[in-house]
Amino acid sequence: MSSGLPLGVPKRQPETEHFWNATAQGRLLLPRCDDCDSVFWYPRGICPFCSSLRLSWVEASGRGRIYSWTWNTRGEGDFSGVGPYAIGYVELEEGPRLMTNFIDVEPSQLAVDLPVTVVFEDTGEGSSLLRFRPA
Repeated sequence: MSSGLPLGVPKRQPETEHFWNATAQGRLLLPRCDDCDSVFWYPRGICPFCSSLRLSWVEASGRGRIYSWTWNTRGEGDFSGVGPYAIGYVELEEGPRLMTNFIDVEPSQLAVDLPVTVVFEDTGEGSSLLRFRPA
């Protein structure tokens, strides 16, 4: 699957290695605190809610709703000259919100609370980027 959007290869850190390996398998993993049970985004080595270092990974459903969005007509850097594209935040069923691109959707279809589902776009470098499309 190719959205036509740039595919920057993510920089791997020890805290994100499990996440990126899972994306290459078409799985969305989220970090969860073993002490306060919070699920959060972005992967890091410490819970942002209680500062615990006891973390594990849970498989997410890949479903969520658009929290906010914009239709961008002028990109910079890798997105320069790409043309109009949609970017915004998805609130996952598990709670965290993450920034992403929306694909396979016209501007008139985008709306807050629109149900969406994850799509994994292979970078060709052992990871996939998350994109979302209407469910």
